[in-house]
Amino acid sequence: MQQSAYITTPIYYVNDKPHIGHAYTTTLCDVWARAMRFCGRDTFFLTGTDEHGSKVEKSAQAKGISPQQLADENSAEFRRVLALFGLSNDDFIRTTEPRHERQVQVLLRQLVATGDVYLGEFEGWYDEGQEEYHTETKAKELEYKSPISGRPLVRAREHNYYFRLSAFQKRLEDFFATNPEFVRPNARVNEVLSRLRDGLQDVPITRTNFTWGIPMPDAPGHVVYVWIDALFNYVTALDLAEPMSAAHSARSQYWPARYHVIGKEILWFHAVIWPALLMALKLPLPQCIYAHSFWIADGQKMSKSLGNFIDLPTIERYHAAYSLDAWRWYMVTQGPLEATDADFSAKHFHEMYTAELVNTFANCASRTSAMIGKYFDGKLPAEATGDALTNRVWSAIAADVTSRTITHYERFELRQAAQTALSLIREVDGFINETQPFKLAKDPANTAQLATILYRCAEAIRIASVLLWPVMPSKVEELWRCFGVVCDPREGKLSAVCAWGQSRAGTPIEKCALYMRVDAPLAPLAPLAPVAPAAPAAPA
Repeated sequence: MQQSAYITTPIYYVNDKPHIGHAYTTTLCDVWARAMRFCGRDTFFLTGTDEHGSKVEKSAQAKGISPQQLADENSAEFRRVLALFGLSNDDFIRTTEPRHERQVQVLLRQLVATGDVYLGEFEGWYDEGQEEYHTETKAKELEYKSPISGRPLVRAREHNYYFRLSAFQKRLEDFFATNPEFVRPNARVNEVLSRLRDGLQDVPITRTNFTWGIPMPDAPGHVVYVWIDALFNYVTALDLAEPMSAAHSARSQYWPARYHVIGKEILWFHAVIWPALLMALKLPLPQCIYAHSFWIADGQKMSKSLGNFIDLPTIERYHAAYSLDAWRWYMVTQGPLEATDADFSAKHFHEMYTAELVNTFANCASRTSAMIGKYFDGKLPAEATGDALTNRVWSAIAADVTSRTITHYERFELRQAAQTALSLIREVDGFINETQPFKLAKDPANTAQLATILYRCAEAIRIASVLLWPVMPSKVEELWRCFGVVCDPREGKLSAVCAWGQSRAGTPIEKCALYMRVDAPLAPLAPLAPVAPAAPAAPA
């Protein structure tokens, strides 16, 4: 029986247009999902859109349309982006779908029945942008400003339904003590534990100051807080709250999730409130909350006014100039997967593209295929015995790289996985430089040795390409066509496919050009021009 693997992105708020942050998180999940399927694991990859809350309601009012119309328009844009990026998600959930709304109400009724949700009154400080309440102590610590937008908090008083988060203090502390890798990267754990030590307060889970949301069951006038609504998507997509449904039968085995991949700004909701909700519902907890850092641009926070904001049109410019797979490579190898933010710059992108994709991956494949074409009429030669002038044991090298790459993929160490796989290409480059097949070719007596060298180069490139497929599938499949590689990742046999010696002598090899040189980095977008003040009206 296949081992199940479930990975999720956060569901993206429809009040915002897709940008680099959305593209980054979803690409990471796509790479992991592809790798796990290739490894033979029954994998489910979920993404979607978060569509309720006062911000959507207000934005729709400002545009003169209904909240549902706004949600439909922007959710469709996120779906379009998934197609643009060639992502392999298995489902796209919307929080306005009946399946989600129905199950959220089922789960909340359970929490009311167990006493984990109760009706109470809150008076405190409200962050309108985040739709979140803060106590006086927390508001003072924040200098009465939103930690996200910087806007002033608003004093508010409401009767709300509360989740009894405080009752889970000890259970959460014990859970973190026995599951040190529940939150990754490791630097994030201390952030959570520090706040946890301050003591947990019960959290309001309904609002009465707007109407665009899921109605709290059996409580007229109360709307479920968008963040509680949104968190439940991870289980409603699997129909966990409807055990008699066909979808539950088909999907329930995927829970608990292996990875919830999120941005660091929403860690508290996922690392504390979400586990407590699951404990209250007696559902298993996810194995890992992976909270990556942010992208900045040229050393500065991204801003549309500065002209350094990496929005969808900017991303499409990079796709056009360098290719989608080059974008994926940069996201995976240079992105903020660890505890520090990553600096996106056109110059750095160009340098990494040229060094790693053009000069290393593409050049190695090109010169190997060219030599096979020149010296063996475009047919893969047979591997003879002997060490081909070096002490390399290629089968052992390939097995080691394969093992380490797969382990990195499994642990969501995607940068290390990509670079470990590419190290096999670098090994081929070193092998060519040492053995100098272009010189050996001058003497017919060296034909057997030349054949062995080029076979080993081609076979190592094949294995490296298989390991790189989750990161850059289109370019790798292009290489497979040139090298006559027959491989179907859907068969789930990654380790077996990477075993040394599967290339067959006589296979036609075509010269391939995977990544072409780009003359110069893309020019940055021009900053938005400041709006000139209106001229004073002429006197009457």
